[in-house]
Amino acid sequence: MDLVSESASPRYKMETPTSNPTTGTSAVSSPSSGSNSGSTTPSRYENQKRRDWNTFCQYLRNHRPPLSLALCSGAHVLEFLHYLDQFGKTKVHNHPCPFFGLPNPPAPCPCPLRQAWGSLDALIGRLRAAYEENGGRPETNPFGARAVRIYLRDVRDFQAKARGVSYEKKRKRPKSKLTPAPT
Repeated sequence: MDLVSESASPRYKMETPTSNPTTGTSAVSSPSSGSNSGSTTPSRYENQKRRDWNTFCQYLRNHRPPLSLALCSGAHVLEFLHYLDQFGKTKVHNHPCPFFGLPNPPAPCPCPLRQAWGSLDALIGRLRAAYEENGGRPETNPFGARAVRIYLRDVRDFQAKARGVSYEKKRKRPKSKLTPAPT
């Protein structure tokens, strides 16, 4: 999912925009003090979270008109998820497709490739954490907006139906007590 790699600045802060006079662009780029010290390498999760955050910030800068993170809402997050669909690798069958609901289609079809629900869910989780790590308040986090949660649920349900897979929540069963058999 690494659409934009900006390894020069590991984190972005919301409050301190800086301008680059040579390119005429402004970026929000000041390293934050994270839990990673200079001698240890960040985990795979931290690296992915940083790349995803950089990608989202780049998306906001390229948005017409450019958006600041403070003005970003759940609707902008939904636009970003729709934008990411073009880079998806999961075949999602449409309703008129003869393979709709079949887990293993016997032949190719013209249905679009989309982002898988699991990938989107993990992405939103990482971006939600990154938003708060970079100065955002939990109550204004656009990645936790109700519209985003509903969208993810709808994507999950539609993809499950399209592939004939069930994502039903499993209910916890009470543990049965083992009683010794009488002899």
